[in-house]
Amino acid sequence: MTVARPLIVLLGLVAVWQLIVTLSGVQPFILPAPLRVAETLFERFDVIWPHAQITALEIVLGIVAGTAVGTLSALLMAYFAPARRWLLPVLVISQAVPVFALAPLLVLWLGYGLISKIAMATLIIYFPVTASFFDGLRRTDPGFLDLARTMNASRWAMLTRIRIPAAMPAFASGLRVAAAVAPIGAIIGEWVGSSAGLGYLMLHANGRMQIDLLFAALAVLAALAIALYFAVDAVLRRVLVWQPDTNPGSD
Repeated sequence: MTVARPLIVLLGLVAVWQLIVTLSGVQPFILPAPLRVAETLFERFDVIWPHAQITALEIVLGIVAGTAVGTLSALLMAYFAPARRWLLPVLVISQAVPVFALAPLLVLWLGYGLISKIAMATLIIYFPVTASFFDGLRRTDPGFLDLARTMNASRWAMLTRIRIPAAMPAFASGLRVAAAVAPIGAIIGEWVGSSAGLGYLMLHANGRMQIDLLFAALAVLAALAIALYFAVDAVLRRVLVWQPDTNPGSD
């Protein structure tokens, strides 16, 4: 039933989509039917797939870079109080400034290639990774820390042996959020300025009123995002073996 339920939901959404197209009589250049989108995906897959590979590379590299920077920032804030006073405002500012406002600047500074898109994805996921990991580090059970102090454990030992393992569930939650939102950064970067990628393809398809191609590229992007999320979730479940799923509503 784990696989069947998402498929049922997907089929239901497609059925509603088809019903809207049939009942409203909307023109295909405004909202194409699901079958037409599927046909375009099959017919133009040789065009869509190279762009999908570029976008997927941007997303994966953005997650790697954002996770590395976010993890380092959280560790610095947890271990060094002066660093916390300097980095916390940066963390807040990273969310206060809209990414759409930064995208043109990143393209101007870093060019139209992969680097500007990776930087945009990094900015998108920096906050959830840093905030979740830092919150987990500072919410370690005080009893564990008191016991470590009575055993004359160093700050470094308490960080690496107690606080980091205890913060891993919170860190995992931040990574799951990052995997879900990372495609946003890459697509925004491609919309602002690029010569390849699904965002570039969608923008040009929209300009040429090829809405079926736009929806086909969007479907591939959604499939990439879903696959990435479940891949990250599967890895985290294997790594965090000491935290089984205890959801009372799960089957």
